[in-house]
Amino acid sequence: MGSLAWQRSKGFRVQRLQFHPCGNFNETYEQELTIFETDFGRLCLLGGLLVLFGIIPFLSHAYILYVINIIGIYAIAAIGLNLLIGYTGQISLGHGAFFGVGAYSAAILATKANCPFLIAIPLAGLITAVVGMAFGIPSVRLKHLYLTIATLAGQFILEYVFVQWGGLTGGAEGISIPTATLFGIDLGTDRTFFFVIFICFTVMTWMAVNLIRTRYGRAFIAIRDNDRAAEGMGIPIFFYKLLSFAISSFYAGLAGGLFAYYMISITPEPFNLWLSIEFIAIIIIGGLGSIPGSVFGAIFIITLNEILGHATEFLMNIGASIGLGITIAPLREFVYGLAIILFIIFEPKGLAEVWRIVRSSFRLWPFSY
Repeated sequence: MGSLAWQRSKGFRVQRLQFHPCGNFNETYEQELTIFETDFGRLCLLGGLLVLFGIIPFLSHAYILYVINIIGIYAIAAIGLNLLIGYTGQISLGHGAFFGVGAYSAAILATKANCPFLIAIPLAGLITAVVGMAFGIPSVRLKHLYLTIATLAGQFILEYVFVQWGGLTGGAEGISIPTATLFGIDLGTDRTFFFVIFICFTVMTWMAVNLIRTRYGRAFIAIRDNDRAAEGMGIPIFFYKLLSFAISSFYAGLAGGLFAYYMISITPEPFNLWLSIEFIAIIIIGGLGSIPGSVFGAIFIITLNEILGHATEFLMNIGASIGLGITIAPLREFVYGLAIILFIIFEPKGLAEVWRIVRSSFRLWPFSY
């Protein structure tokens, strides 16, 4: 074989081959940071937002709307916990208490400082972020089980404060909050508060997705994978661990503030260790290190809660009618534990992985590969 000019001089017909890349290749940073790579994905997003804001609040029954609102609030808090555990690798058993700090902060700002709703909610998140940073300081020296115990201590300390600091928190009686208003609109109904919750949910989800794609998110992931290697590469792990705790607590505090305004009255009972375990269950079942997984997990857990609540009431009524003195109070705990075990065994990546498989199947249909 000679050169291309020699082949042409001898009368050979030379065809220039063109090579096309197979797959997606990003040539600029803007392409790398794009969330939706195709127009179809953007259309799906617009369609989902249309259904969320234009159909669900107007066609849903009052009880269904209440459940959806609770799902939205819990999903915001779960996204924050997933940023801490799933992306940074810092285990926390105090997320329920941070959720309570946000709720009490919003309630105190509304009742004692006459702070408007639009200011009280972000301030509740900021106050909770400061508290989260204070409890996140031990994360610099503690890992795994020891960090879990430290955050568990924070949970118990905050529970004690909620009950015993009666002059500020109202003690066991709690705090009653006036109905929120926003730009003159009364937020005292499920439908009006639905828009507030899910506007906050959409914004906070967008912020979390973009955060992971920045250098801060990549530093979180590097610390999760190997904090010593991350420190050796020049990443200040003390700063980023505290930042992760602050961001996670901010999400919990903002969600707690929304919860306080939505429930109108709060007491210390909901913000116990069981709530922290619920948030852990949400991100494990939904998928660690996945923002959509936090949403899927919240949907699964809240729906499971409602089903178990109705099932427990039904079984207790049956037991009372036939004269059986059975107790089924531990039913919820048993089902929670069973669900977590089954997901860890059969789908350790959670519902987010199930959704990825289903989405890939539609993308490749009708081919099986």
